[in-house]
Amino acid sequence: MVFTETITIEARAPFNFDLTAHISSSGDKQIRNYTNGQSIQVLKVNDKLALVKLTSIGTVDIPKISVELKSTSPITLEDKRKVEETVKFIFNLNFDLCSFYNDIKSDSTMTQIAHHLYGLKSPTTPTVFEALVDSIIEQQISIKVAHALEERLIKKFGETLTLDGETFYAYPTPINIARISISEIQNCGLSERKAQYLQGAAQLIVDGKLDLENLKKQGSPEKIISELDESGESEFGQLN
Repeated sequence: MVFTETITIEARAPFNFDLTAHISSSGDKQIRNYTNGQSIQVLKVNDKLALVKLTSIGTVDIPKISVELKSTSPITLEDKRKVEETVKFIFNLNFDLCSFYNDIKSDSTMTQIAHHLYGLKSPTTPTVFEALVDSIIEQQISIKVAHALEERLIKKFGETLTLDGETFYAYPTPINIARISISEIQNCGLSERKAQYLQGAAQLIVDGKLDLENLKKQGSPEKIISELDESGESEFGQLN
């Protein structure tokens, strides 16, 4: 049985949904993709998986996003609140672009660029763990190759959600990565060193020695680095 709910999210203007979501236009349709004005992605919501479909129903200056949630489990009010919070985080919906535009108005080059990219907000990953894994994989290789490796990792170790005969994949959690061997991670095409880094970071999180998600609240890069060092993250250093 498939459960479906819909919510509407308002964004801080200006916000160009098409420009922002376009970064996923070449993504795997079973993982994360943007096609024909609709963005899709599986999110882990309060220990359940939900396929989240986003569509713009507003304008750049009066932005509104329609969010459809589909899951094989009943969708609660708390689930909808969590999805709204996550979507706002992923697409930086509360970011104040007007302040940025005001700061660059005396720079003709930047103003011209901003004009062509009006309303673009830099998207991010749902979790800090996903950002860390992506950053490790993407070091010293092309983005195209890195994305292929990331998709391979997701399909091999991520949880699956099957809706109406279609299977979708969620990003692997720290537990997913910590419980597999380094050689299994290498089989996705990663080097032994990168595989060690991924498993090591995941194990630190699972063991409670590293709270990556708490770093979202930390605004100082220096303090973040210090906290990572104290948790043993210094082991991951620069890849050779």
